[in-house]
This record gives sequence, C-alpha cells and structure tokens, in this order.
Amino acid sequence: MKIVFLDRKSVGEDIDLQEFQEFGQVVTYDYSTKEEMIERVEDADVLILNKMLVNEETIGGAKNLKLVCVTATGTNNLDKEYLDSRGIAWRNVAGYSTETVAQHTFAMLFYLLENLPYYDDYVKSGSYVNDRMFTHFEKHFTEVKGKTWGIIGLGTIGRRVAELAKAFGCRVIYYSTSGQNHNGDYEEVSFEDLLRQSDFVTIHAPLNEKTYHLMGWEAFEQMKETAILINVGRGPIVVEEDLARALDQGQIAAAGLDVLDVEPMAEENPLRKVKDQNRLLITPHIGWAATEARQRLMHMIAKKIRKFFFES
Repeated sequence: MKIVFLDRKSVGEDIDLQEFQEFGQVVTYDYSTKEEMIERVEDADVLILNKMLVNEETIGGAKNLKLVCVTATGTNNLDKEYLDSRGIAWRNVAGYSTETVAQHTFAMLFYLLENLPYYDDYVKSGSYVNDRMFTHFEKHFTEVKGKTWGIIGLGTIGRRVAELAKAFGCRVIYYSTSGQNHNGDYEEVSFEDLLRQSDFVTIHAPLNEKTYHLMGWEAFEQMKETAILINVGRGPIVVEEDLARALDQGQIAAAGLDVLDVEPMAEENPLRKVKDQNRLLITPHIGWAATEARQRLMHMIAKKIRKFFFES
C-alpha cells in the first residue's frame, strides 16, 4: 500500500507519523500545488490532505486510489459525487481539538479583557522603571465572575466553553444556530437576546446558510458597548468590514478572531485598518493546533485507515 501525504506541513513537522509506516510505503510532501498533486497521486492507494481540492481534475489519473483522508472536520474541498462515482471512500475527523479550541477562546478573552498588550508594552517600554507607584491601572478591566457569557453554537466545543465559563462564575446563555442543540444546563435564548444580554459573545458554530454573515452591522448594533466578541468558528460568520466599523466607532469594546474570511489574510482585509489595534486580536487559525491535538488528529486518521483496510 502507498500512502501519500500531500501537505504534511499543515499538521506541523513536530508531529510523529511513525504509526503510518505499518501500512506500507509513506510518501510525504510539505506542500503540493494542483499541478504537483496530479502527478503525485497517480499510484497512491491512500491520500492524506488538509485543504487540497479533490476532484476529477486533481485525482482523475489516480488509478489505485481507494481512500481519501482529510485532516480536518470540514470536507467542502471534496467532490463527493465524483468520489462516489469512482468508488473511492473518504474519511474526515472530529472531536480532536475540543480542549485546545476552548483553551484558545479563554486565552483570547483574557488578553483583551485585561488589556494585556497595553500593560506588557508599559513595562517593556521602561515606563514602569522607577515609577511613582507600585501599581499602574490606567486601563481598567473587570472580573469574569458575574458576567453573562453568550455562546453561538452549542456543539461539542460550545458545550466545553460553557462548562469552563460556568466554572469561572459566569451566567451562560446560548443560541443554537441549527435549532437542534438544546441543553437544559444552560439558558437558551434568541439570537437578539443573546446579543443584548451578553458581556462576552463567543462563536463556535459551523459555516452554513444560517451562519454566513450572521454577525453583521445589525448584530453589532444590538451588543453592549462593553462587550467582547471572540470568533473561533469560521471566518465568514463575521462581516469583517462591519466589525472594523464597530470597533472604530466603539460599538463594541474588543474582538478576538482566530478565523478570517480569507486565509491566509488578504492584504485588503479591512481589519488591518482598525484604528486602535489593541482592541483587536487576530491569531492565524491556531486555536486547533496544540501539540496534543495535532498528534491526536493523526492517530485518528491512522485508526480510520486501519479500520477501512483491515477491520471492515
């Protein structure tokens, strides 16, 4: 069996792939262009990939291909009709990053809530050296306890964030974007009520017709001016131009984004022009990427390959 990993760097070079050696020959490429992919899949039995497009153009010449494994939950890069027509199976993974995404949600919130970039710069710039007082609290911040934490999308990650927020003493409310996730442990509210009541709004929903551009200007207008928005779901859920306007006009206090409309970030992204960048935190889609999560991801892929070929 020949396994071809088309974009190995998408999971990090520090992750051990030794487990795949038991299946046969393993060939890895750091990255692959569409043209390179066409050539590299010709004699592959299994493809492992992240964002590469899988369709007739890219795998039409793959004469031995039996299984495509996506190192992610989303599979919109797969032409499933074409795969079905060829009798090629596909597998994705879910649940590998719950803890790390929840952790990143809180990391972003605390960074913004406590004005950490300001205080870090205050000390490192030398302003704290021989200061008149032992403390400096020019930028005020509040406690998390007693605040209302609004969760958009109460799936696996949303529920974990809810648990942690409750442990910090927050009142947790949620809005189910699908209308199917109901949880008696927390208060379910309408989208409008969540926006109006929440001190913190965190997004953990998938991208679909119900969530696309859900957070636009009309939504920001309903939020508290002291509210903080965190999006670790999908970039296009937030209208970036409207978010930039909301930050510049003080419609909300701050925002943290781990996902963007276009990734990597487009040069013309309006968020690059936000006047007070200390009110905006953007990380390059790393919320899922703790070392343990990435290793867990590859173990889950290996398990799916093993089950497909040897345990079915």
